[in-house]
Amino acid sequence: MGLIKMNQEFNRCLEKGKIVKFEAGPSMVKKELDTAKDDLVSSQDSYQRGNFKWATIQAYYSTFHSARALIYKQKYREKSHYCLIVALEHLYVNRGIIEKDFAEYILAGKEMRESADYHYNFSKDSSEIMIEVAGKFLSITKNILDNSQS
Repeated sequence: MGLIKMNQEFNRCLEKGKIVKFEAGPSMVKKELDTAKDDLVSSQDSYQRGNFKWATIQAYYSTFHSARALIYKQKYREKSHYCLIVALEHLYVNRGIIEKDFAEYILAGKEMRESADYHYNFSKDSSEIMIEVAGKFLSITKNILDNSQS
């Protein structure tokens, strides 16, 4: 999605109340990172047990909470998964802080999670990819937040 289109989407999410200002956001960053780490560990455990559906879902939620930590740091809160991705692109990708690939991975992860959760459509390979992405995204998130201490 282009820069102008993404800015329009961010504004649309604001107008619809799907992204709101959240002054307490920075105080919630650590909780979100802890949740992202716990979800990643849970997804790895599920994968080891052969439960690829839950591994996929838990890995997605790890990326969700990592992204949420970043959004909270900017004093925003999302009220939809889609608008979380829009906010991530607007606040981090468009500023060159995060590569566009990671926002796209989260969007793909959202679709994989929904497919696993609602349609019982998942695989060992897709859960493995989702776990790998979640681990990388958590690491990138921690680096960004460590370098932006205020």
